[in-house]
Amino acid sequence: MIEPLAADADDHARREHHAQVRASIESLLEGEDDWVAAMATVACELHHGFAYHHWTGFYRVIAPELLAVGPYQGGHGCLRIPFARGVCGAAARSRRSQRVDDVEAFAGHIACSSTTRSELVVPVLDERGECIAVLDLDSDLPAAFGAVDQAAIESLCAMLGARYGAAARATMRAR
Repeated sequence: MIEPLAADADDHARREHHAQVRASIESLLEGEDDWVAAMATVACELHHGFAYHHWTGFYRVIAPELLAVGPYQGGHGCLRIPFARGVCGAAARSRRSQRVDDVEAFAGHIACSSTTRSELVVPVLDERGECIAVLDLDSDLPAAFGAVDQAAIESLCAMLGARYGAAARATMRAR
C-alpha cells in the first residue's frame, strides 16, 4: 500500500506520487471490464493515496442532465445532482474540469458535506466526447488541489473514458 501524500507536498512530490498511484490503478484494472468495479477501485486508490482527499468518488450520468452517486470513499455524498447545479453539475455540463479553491465562492455550490472547503471535479468522457461520469475529489482544506493534481486526474479520467465508455453506456441503458 502506498503511503498517503500530505497536502503540503510540493509539485515534484505530487507528480511522482500521482504516477505511483496511477501505476497501482492500472495494475489493479488490468483485464477488468466492469465499469462499476473500475470506479470503486479508482475511488479507493485515490482516497487512500492522498491525505487531503476527504471525499473521493464518482457521480454517474444516469439520465439526460442528471448525475447519481456512484462508488465513493468518505462520508455520505449527495445522491443526485442535476447538471444545472453545483461543481459536479458544472463539470458534467461543460465537459471541463472544475478546480475550486473555495467552494463558498462558487455560485450554486451544493454542500453535500459542511466540512468541504475545496474541490476538483473532472469529467469522464467516452470516445464520442459524451460525459459518462465525473470524478469528484473533495478536501476539508482550502485550495488543496493544484495544477499537478488536475493534470494527473484529467489523464486518469481520459483513460477511464476510453476504456469504459461502452460499458458505462450499457449500464445506463440497463436502468
